[in-house]
Amino acid sequence: MAEQAQRRWRAACPNCGAPVEFASAASASAVCGFCRSTLLRSGDTLSRIGQSAEIFEDYSPLQLGSTGRWMGAGFSVVGRMQRGSELGNWNEWHLLFDTGGDATRIAWLSEDNGQFVISLEAPLAERPPEAPGVGLPLTVAGQRWQVAAVVDAALRAAEGELPRPPRAGRVVEVRNAQGEVGTLEYAEAGPPVWSVGRAVQLAELALQGLRTTAEGESVAEAKFTGRSIACPNCGAPLTPKLAQTKSMVCAQCHAVVDLPGFESSGDAKALGFIAQSPVLPPLIPLGHTGTLAFDGDKPLPWTVVGYQERCDIPESAEDEQSFWREYLLYNRLAGFAFLVDTREGWSLVRTLTGAPAPARGGVAWQGRSYGQRWVYGAKTTHVLGEFYWPVRLDDRVQVADFITPDGQYLLSREQQGPEITWSGGRPLPAETVQRAFGLSAPAAQFSRDASAFRSGGGNLLRNIVVGLFLIVLLFALLRACSGDDCQQYKDSFGENSNEYRQCRASSRGSGVYVGTGGGSYGGYSSGGGGHK
Repeated sequence: MAEQAQRRWRAACPNCGAPVEFASAASASAVCGFCRSTLLRSGDTLSRIGQSAEIFEDYSPLQLGSTGRWMGAGFSVVGRMQRGSELGNWNEWHLLFDTGGDATRIAWLSEDNGQFVISLEAPLAERPPEAPGVGLPLTVAGQRWQVAAVVDAALRAAEGELPRPPRAGRVVEVRNAQGEVGTLEYAEAGPPVWSVGRAVQLAELALQGLRTTAEGESVAEAKFTGRSIACPNCGAPLTPKLAQTKSMVCAQCHAVVDLPGFESSGDAKALGFIAQSPVLPPLIPLGHTGTLAFDGDKPLPWTVVGYQERCDIPESAEDEQSFWREYLLYNRLAGFAFLVDTREGWSLVRTLTGAPAPARGGVAWQGRSYGQRWVYGAKTTHVLGEFYWPVRLDDRVQVADFITPDGQYLLSREQQGPEITWSGGRPLPAETVQRAFGLSAPAAQFSRDASAFRSGGGNLLRNIVVGLFLIVLLFALLRACSGDDCQQYKDSFGENSNEYRQCRASSRGSGVYVGTGGGSYGGYSSGGGGHK
């Protein structure tokens, strides 16, 4: 017999008899915390409709019972779904808001390309049209959006109470220029579920009751002591440290290891891997923490958890390749960011929740106009550490880079398979990077020509004149120079680096490095990302 007490509804699990409690009248489903049965609530009765897999104990700071505040209203975390697709795995936390008795407000706190988003479900007056394809416009609920992803989202596991029985289904993600992300979730029957969200910082939610260790330390800050598995290439232990890890590089043999299904089985036999040869270590070692600030935000500690080397894909054999490096940074409350090292300079970027609006000659975002600079293909050549999206050697993406006329703000649009990811950020002085991570490497290894970012459309004639002058100068150097003019790349990147080898090859024995070729200013792109 169910009982009513302090707005909570409680009944016995029909499978094991354990108490199952509902804090929200809007919750129609729950997962028994004892036997993992998936339960459907109908009136004053519970029925068992399935079995949920065990929750993969990641290192998210959230847990059932955590509380916080958003937009002046308090909330508590009452449920969670762990979902995944070819783009990665993510958590969706069901929030119960204290809305003065209004139990119809269904809200979620989800992961979105390494960031966090709070979404509210909303009714749809009519069924939206089918998504026309990734990158194309779509009108939903009377508003114009851009389709960012179309995926089949699997259900990994669930816990707590949920607004409806958890299930797999097709997900269409859309974004707009107001910084919003919308989600259409299609099930086998019934209309799609529509929700709209915005990015949030966990630090701004006044969270209480976060997960802690037995010693009272935050789980996210504690030393990782979870399960490990054997590398399928060399047998060394692999121990993921991130909740979102989809790919990981073995520290011993450098094999790039896939981690599908690890959440439930940990079966090393099911893991695929790609061997790669060791290369020179990155300038900023994995595990190092540096304090950096995004535009208008306070400085935060960011830890290097992943590293990848990438290059553009020349359109012809005569085009020269450009190489760059991307450091994946992690902060437990702010999510993920990227520190990008190119021959033109350093930049600090992060993925956007929304999508810039098309504009003449480029795009518009948050009151700024960006001109299109380059469009190119890019691929991954080497990786280290772990990543929240599936990483493969020779991964190929299509990138479009944009920049403001003063060169102070950067945008990048990257498409890989069924998803488009937008990123934005600003250039950083080399000395800021070196100082932030407390590194004592020679300054020449960090120094880059950041002035190359300043190439706005208003300076087109000047750039053409300067470009012609540089071409004449370079041809003169080709004839006059007999020494090793690639020494700067050798000093900065090492004798075995792609930059130095490319310089030597381009000079045809003269040692002179001609131009920057393919037009990529460093694949300023974010390198993929999980869906939510």
